[in-house]
Amino acid sequence: MIKDIVVNLSSKTTMDFAISLASAYQAHIAGISFFYEPTVLTTDMGGIPINYIEAQRSENKKRAMDAKARFDESSGRSDLTSESRIIEAEFAEAPKIFARIARSFDLSIVGQATPKESVADQLIVEGALFESGHPVVVVPYIQRAPLTLNRVMICWDGSHNAARAVSDSMPFLAKAGIVEVVTMSGEKGKSDEIAGADVAEHLARHGLKVELKRLPIGNIEVADALLSLAADISADLMVMGGYGHSRLREFVLGGATRGILASMTIPTLLSH
Repeated sequence: MIKDIVVNLSSKTTMDFAISLASAYQAHIAGISFFYEPTVLTTDMGGIPINYIEAQRSENKKRAMDAKARFDESSGRSDLTSESRIIEAEFAEAPKIFARIARSFDLSIVGQATPKESVADQLIVEGALFESGHPVVVVPYIQRAPLTLNRVMICWDGSHNAARAVSDSMPFLAKAGIVEVVTMSGEKGKSDEIAGADVAEHLARHGLKVELKRLPIGNIEVADALLSLAADISADLMVMGGYGHSRLREFVLGGATRGILASMTIPTLLSH
């Protein structure tokens, strides 16, 4: 059961979805708003004027304070217990800070990287996925609806990460109208002998209504095939293992994970 969640207050869209999720489970919710130190780049033309740096700092601080204020107001209108804080951090350190905080919560919620804030949001997503030790729900920047669980789609390839994601998603699956287990045939580097029926039977033993689909991929990218199917079946939530590894302190995302994060259209629970 989900008892507490933490959300990165990167956008109102993410905040609203997180509060709706917390309300569905009557979970405690914590909002984190980052106040980034200005990024200063030196050039051969000399340093950046101090007034420009201070203006950027003031803008960053106001953005963080406004996000916290919106969260406090919205969470205060609910019957949830909540907390919020502003954290001053350097750009590169924020993902590790958020991941450390997320280790003490059942679930973290972060926003998909937007075109304008792609680097900051992407790093927070990766930090939560690879370093928190808990599942993360990534909310598309186009999301407008609150948490809905009429149809949940599980992307199953028989891997450790997929099994972890299924286990972590049980609180969502328990509320789902239908659980779609999707296996993929023809995926590069993967055997077609994927025991999708086994995990479907496992979920059915939990009293869930389960349907099994085998998705031929062919020459289409895995992420594109999954997102297309999600649209066709009107899925409300996608569940999948988050693939990738750390290399020289940088996260390297797997192709399917990277593709989903770039083009996602529904909230997605990722586990690693």
